[in-house]
Amino acid sequence: SCGKCTFCRIGTKRMLEILSRITAGKGAESDIALLETLAGQIKKTSLCGLGQLAPNPVLTTLKYFREEYLAHIRDKKCPAKVCKPLIRYEIRQDACTGCGACAKGCPVKAISGEKKKAHAIDAGICSRCGLCRETCKFNAIEVN
Repeated sequence: SCGKCTFCRIGTKRMLEILSRITAGKGAESDIALLETLAGQIKKTSLCGLGQLAPNPVLTTLKYFREEYLAHIRDKKCPAKVCKPLIRYEIRQDACTGCGACAKGCPVKAISGEKKKAHAIDAGICSRCGLCRETCKFNAIEVN
């Protein structure tokens, strides 16, 4: 933003803050109406194409994926399983062979277990980086 239009300069930043709050599981249903109002004001009052078009991705996702916004707000869940604060990595006990590859790949040492026995992930330590899932050759790690 060039900084000339107040709604563009400040409004887009506020939209980002609201979206960040929603994806962190801290949103409120009133945030949806606030996003729509703010996006409309930014479109109407911006002088250039950037400001007039910047709200479009948010408005489009609100139009076609409103239920996902509501899932983040009401259920504190991310249907797409990409919002780190709202997901959990779990090891399927029936699929884990206890090879230890996931534990070796975990940068925060959140995975424990004995060799040749099913392992477990400590959700309190897990950074949700996904390396364990990438490392596991048995597809024993799922995102919930």
